[in-house]
Amino acid sequence: MIDQASGLRKMQDANHASRKSNNQIKVIAVSGGKGGVGKTNVSLNTSIALAQLGKRVLVLDADLGLANCDVMLGLRVQRNLSHVLSGECELDDIIIQGPAGINIIPATSGTQSMVDLTPSEHAGLIRAFSDMKTQFDVLVVDTAAGISDMVLSFARAAQDVLLVVCDEPTSITDCYALMKLLSRDHGVFKFKVVANMVRSPKEGQQLFGKLSKVSERFLDVALELVGVIPFDENIRKSVRKQQAIVEAFPDSPASKALKQLAAKIIKWPIPHQASGHLEFFIEQLLENHTN
Repeated sequence: MIDQASGLRKMQDANHASRKSNNQIKVIAVSGGKGGVGKTNVSLNTSIALAQLGKRVLVLDADLGLANCDVMLGLRVQRNLSHVLSGECELDDIIIQGPAGINIIPATSGTQSMVDLTPSEHAGLIRAFSDMKTQFDVLVVDTAAGISDMVLSFARAAQDVLLVVCDEPTSITDCYALMKLLSRDHGVFKFKVVANMVRSPKEGQQLFGKLSKVSERFLDVALELVGVIPFDENIRKSVRKQQAIVEAFPDSPASKALKQLAAKIIKWPIPHQASGHLEFFIEQLLENHTN
């Protein structure tokens, strides 16, 4: 993946100098390394809960080759990111509206070329974001599983990296591998953790303890447990219904935990200074929203 840090950081300085506080955008990358940990469920339900709290939310389905945000919500997609990159339309033209008024940028499914974007296509994606007209307060990036260049690039672009982990050895190992790469090679040292599909709050704390123990021993990172989502049969029911659990079963244990996570996210501060990470499209967006 192309690293355009030097030129983009100059843009960051200019953008931050002109930005007004009421135009600040909160950017969250939701990842976890391993597939099957409930990452997309956390992304979508937290986004809907944020919208229910009055925030304008944009969700980027960043699993560019195996998109599933639209499928999980039963939404019909006519155009996606591949049409933007081919020059057929603008980014605003492909946005679809989801529950509670959230906006979703759909990716493609079963398209290998989207997984391996060329440097020019990556630059095209940057330009597409800079030209957006859609207004929002929070951008939630639902990354792909694994530790591909695209996952790392989106994670380092965010202000907050939210790691979803469940109590399985492979989940903990893959989450550790992601943190190792981001901290060692990309200067990301702070991670927020969601313990997902746990049987009790105590189990969530123990799971976080396992991840913290191995991280403290081998990595120079700071972890914060920000959410404990209980195992809830209603999640499976809502997936089958192609609905978000916070809407289909709003009083279920998982829904309450996801809403609590959304309430915490609102309180997370937005940095006043450029982080130094490759915030490749975020800074362009901020410039557009400020002007």
